[in-house]
Amino acid sequence: MILVLGGTAEARELAVLLQDAGHEFTSSLAGRVARPRLPVGEVRIGGFGGAEGLCDHLAAHGVRAVVDATHPFAAGISANAAAACSETGVPLLRLERPGWSTAPGADRWHWVSGHDEAASTAAELGDRPFLTIGRQSLGRFTGPLAGHEALVRVVDPPDRAIPARWRLLLDRGPYSADGERGLFTGHAADVLVTKDSGGSFTWPKMAVAAELGLPVVVVSRPGAAPGVEVVVDAVAAAEWVSALS
Repeated sequence: MILVLGGTAEARELAVLLQDAGHEFTSSLAGRVARPRLPVGEVRIGGFGGAEGLCDHLAAHGVRAVVDATHPFAAGISANAAAACSETGVPLLRLERPGWSTAPGADRWHWVSGHDEAASTAAELGDRPFLTIGRQSLGRFTGPLAGHEALVRVVDPPDRAIPARWRLLLDRGPYSADGERGLFTGHAADVLVTKDSGGSFTWPKMAVAAELGLPVVVVSRPGAAPGVEVVVDAVAAAEWVSALS
């Protein structure tokens, strides 16, 4: 049994490859998105109860390897996976799409280490920010940007009230350059705030921000746990699984 910690496009691609290769596997989703895109094969939804609970799950289900294909900013589950696999001796691979640190124009972005710094930096750079940082982090921005005319794009409604001057947009990628351009200009956005999510689904906003000459604030990735092997595409992850046989 292979356990795929998923919720990303890369995890869904891996599930197809594992199914085609005849591997027995289960994809696990955290359940934080109301209508997630489901992968092929068996799926479980919900947390494990921390590293200890994941240890129990690995033993109870005879898991022989784990592929952590969660979002680059899902630091909690990634840390739990590293701890549980270290404790149980189960092999662990991190599947993480490449970030944008080497993308065109990345050297001109305002790279920050966390959401608090992103909020304060955005408050200094503009009055009408476009926030694409996920609903779970919105609380870090409500103080510094409460008086700003912010456009906030999230997949699901936030679980807390947002400032009255903010405009909420519920939408899910992939996005087009034309659509992003319309959002930027329609809102008169003067700064983009995002995370180093990587991939192509949300890249158009970065391209449009560059086209319009707007400052971009980017939250850096937390990085993989020390000693965990990392691959950047589903094919490499599927080959790693097959090599275990």
